[in-house]
Amino acid sequence: MNIEKREKYLLITDDKDSITDFTSRLTTNNHQFETENVVVDILKYGALELEELLGFLELSTVHRASKKSFVIANDAINIDKIPEELVVVPTLREAEDIIQMEELERELGF
Repeated sequence: MNIEKREKYLLITDDKDSITDFTSRLTTNNHQFETENVVVDILKYGALELEELLGFLELSTVHRASKKSFVIANDAINIDKIPEELVVVPTLREAEDIIQMEELERELGF
């Protein structure tokens, strides 16, 4: 797992080849980044299944409850099949845009 500090968020990428192991490592190490906005880059998983993506649901819920963003970058799954509790975008640029919009919403009290 690689963690790169960006201006407004942490970019987390998988350095191995198992989405299930990656999700498990993120959950186990959540204490390291629970107070940060997070973008999870899983663009390399082009054959991702919805069930695998749902492994991030708990982390997303925890981050959102603490008023932090949790955005997943992946373009393998049809956006209409993804539950509203997960924020999934097809590019890292769009992930950055979501972080900025959510930060503005929090500043405005939404």
